[in-house]
Amino acid sequence: MIRLLCAIGLLLFASHSFAIGKPTVSVLDFGQTDFGKTVAEKFRARLRATGEFLVADGDLTRSAAMGVGYEGSLNLTVKEARDLGAALASDFYFLGDAQVLRRSSSTKNVYYESYCTVFLVNSRTGNLLVSERPAFENENPTRVLEELYYDVEHELTSRLVVAIRRAAEDEQLQRTAIVSYAGPVIQEAPDDEKTAEVNGLRLPRPYKRMRPEYPERAAQAEVEATVDVLVDVGADGEVGNVYVVRWAGFGLDEATIATVRQMHFFPAMRNGTAIPMRVLLRYNFRKPPR
Repeated sequence: MIRLLCAIGLLLFASHSFAIGKPTVSVLDFGQTDFGKTVAEKFRARLRATGEFLVADGDLTRSAAMGVGYEGSLNLTVKEARDLGAALASDFYFLGDAQVLRRSSSTKNVYYESYCTVFLVNSRTGNLLVSERPAFENENPTRVLEELYYDVEHELTSRLVVAIRRAAEDEQLQRTAIVSYAGPVIQEAPDDEKTAEVNGLRLPRPYKRMRPEYPERAAQAEVEATVDVLVDVGADGEVGNVYVVRWAGFGLDEATIATVRQMHFFPAMRNGTAIPMRVLLRYNFRKPPR
């Protein structure tokens, strides 16, 4: 019953927002710790204070996310992200993780690190729009908290408000645009080689396998994640459209796309004839050894 009431509340929240023309925004807790919840609430408060958005209540957001089984992952498929967005009933939403860590090294005395990872997601498309991760170090644990809180409430919020504005404008253009051209239908590759052989197909094969670089942004955050992309390979073996269907942020998606666009393929074949085909490529990123 509680989840039903929360869902009704979110739907009323969303429908009211359309009536007054303000984008609706949900902010999920930045982790399960009290600190993560506090940072998320500060972020909600600052977004409300701008007067530009309708920001969903934290309890309603939390309940809606639990109702669809969301457990805090920052490495979602586009479908998972859309399903979560549908449950939240907002135009855009934020995922994140905020922590304070006690650290030490051979070159430093004990110090503290605070950080806040924030992802902005389009609820309708499930696309990741922005990823940010302000981080601070200080020997004083109180000071490192103050630095993060200040950044979240001022610098980070200012940057993300601009990102939401742009995303809302783009969303409006996409909803009103008239599509005058439909490209050719491209067959998706079967799940495995055996299925392809049964159907008289040979799947595309790259001339050379290439690995995306591990970006510095990801290294600083020590990210380990998977990026999946759907790639349209033409009958000439050249790469066409590339769609991210599992995102990871921290520059990993961009690194993957840049690498895939450099690749060349032996094209897919059906009964000896080259054909275009859409294939799924997966890249697993692991933090490099120190």
